Amino acid sequence: MTTPQDELLPGTRRALSHRIAVAQAEGRTPSLVAAVVRDGRTVWHGARTSVDGHAPDDTTQYRIGSITKTFTAVLVLRLRDEGVIDLGDPLEKHLPGTGAGEATIADLLAHTGGLAAESPAPWWERTPGTLRPEVADVLGEEPLRHPVGRRFHYSNPGYTVLGALVEKLRGAPWEDVLRREVLEPLGLDRTSGRPTAPHAGGWAVHPWADVLLPEPTEDLGRMAPAGQLWSTTGDLARFAAFLVRGDERVLSAESLREMRTPAAPPEASDVVTGYAYGLGLELRRSGERLLVGHSGSLPGFLASLTLAVDDDVAAVVLTNCTSGVPVVAVGADLVRIVAEAEPRIPEPWRPLRDIDPSVLELAGQWYWGTHGFGLRLTADGLVSLEPLSGPGRRSRFRPNGDGTWTGLEGYYAGEVLRPVRRTDGSVDHLDLGSFVFTRQPYDDNAAVPGGVDPEGWRGIK
Repeated sequence: MTTPQDELLPGTRRALSHRIAVAQAEGRTPSLVAAVVRDGRTVWHGARTSVDGHAPDDTTQYRIGSITKTFTAVLVLRLRDEGVIDLGDPLEKHLPGTGAGEATIADLLAHTGGLAAESPAPWWERTPGTLRPEVADVLGEEPLRHPVGRRFHYSNPGYTVLGALVEKLRGAPWEDVLRREVLEPLGLDRTSGRPTAPHAGGWAVHPWADVLLPEPTEDLGRMAPAGQLWSTTGDLARFAAFLVRGDERVLSAESLREMRTPAAPPEASDVVTGYAYGLGLELRRSGERLLVGHSGSLPGFLASLTLAVDDDVAAVVLTNCTSGVPVVAVGADLVRIVAEAEPRIPEPWRPLRDIDPSVLELAGQWYWGTHGFGLRLTADGLVSLEPLSGPGRRSRFRPNGDGTWTGLEGYYAGEVLRPVRRTDGSVDHLDLGSFVFTRQPYDDNAAVPGGVDPEGWRGIK
C-alpha cells in the first residue's frame, strides 16, 4: 500500500517522525513502526530500527496482543445484530457447563463477568496452547474472582470464552470465522493467527544492559481470541477507519458507536485517570480529547491502536520489545500532533432542505423550572437540547416518526421528548421523561406540575 506522505505538512511529518524516533531510542526497542489515519485514509507511515539499511514497512507483521479482543468483539456484535444472541443472554444459554454461565455476553465483552484476569499456571503467554486444550483448562476450577456484573476486572479468559461462543454458534474455528466475516471483507490480508513473512521477531531487552534475548512465539490455542493475532500498520490503519465509519458488510456504524460507549463500572483509580471500557474497546481521556482503541502486549511485542473520533484521526504503533516503550502514550501523541497542527476542516454548513412547521415551532428557548435551555434543529434531522449557559444535561434526539423524539446520549439517552399540545394545537410544554419544559420560567399559562403560585413572581419586602 502506498502512503500519500504529501497529504500532511512537512512540519507535521517531521514532528511525527521525531516522536517515534524518541520512542524507539528511549524505549530501547529493536524497531518501531507507526501510521496515522485521517479522514479514513492513511496519510503517514514511519519506522525506526536498530538495523542499518533496513526499516520495516507497512506490510511487516508484528504481534498485536489484546487488540485481538476488538476483532473478537466485532464477531460477537455481528451475532447480536443477526438476532442469534442478545447481549443480555447469560453465557449458560449458549455455552453451558463453563462454571461462569451466570455472566452475560455483555459482561464478558466489558470485563464485568467476574472472571480471573489470567488462566491457571503455567503463564499462558509463554507456553504452548496445547497445555489448555479445553475452555475448562482456561477457566480453571474456580473461574470467578468477583460477583458477576459488579466491577470491571480485565479478563483474558473472558475473551477466550467469547471466542468459544463464536465457534459454537458459527460451527467453525474462531480464526476461520474471523477471516471470512471481518478480515476478507475489510481487505486485511496481512492479519493472521500465525506470522507470515515479512514479520518482526520478538525480543526482550535487558533492563540494565543494551543486550537482547529472543522471546518464544507460542500458538495460544484456546486463548487465541484474547491475543493471538499478527498484523501490520497498513491493516490496522484500515481497521481503524472501519471502527469509526463502519462497513455494512461487517458491522454498522451504530453498532460500532455502541462498542465505543462505556459499558463497565470504573474503579476509583480509573475515574481519576479518565479510563473506561466499552464492548471490546478502551476509552481514555488525554487532555480534553477522548481517545478510543485498544492496547496489546505479548512477550516480545507491544501494540497500540488509538482513535480520536471527533478529530477523525487515528494512530497505530507497533514495536518488537517486551517492555520499555509507552505505546499508548506514543499513539496519543501522534493523534495530538496531527489534530493540533492540522485541525479537521468542518463540512460546509448547509440548510435543511425542508422542515415541518410543527417541528420548527419547537425551536428556541425553553425552561426546566428556572434553568434555561435551547432546542435547536440540525441539518442531520436531529434536535439538540442543551443549557443556554454553563454545564448541565444535554443530548441530541432522533425523531421517532410520531411527533416524539428519543435521546441519544447522556442523562437523556433513551428518554422520550414529547411536545404536549393544547386543544387549539399550540404547544403547552415539552415533556422529557416527566420533566416539564415551558417557554417561560414556571409559565403560569402551562401545565406545570405542582402549579404556579397565583401571586406570581415578587421581590422581598
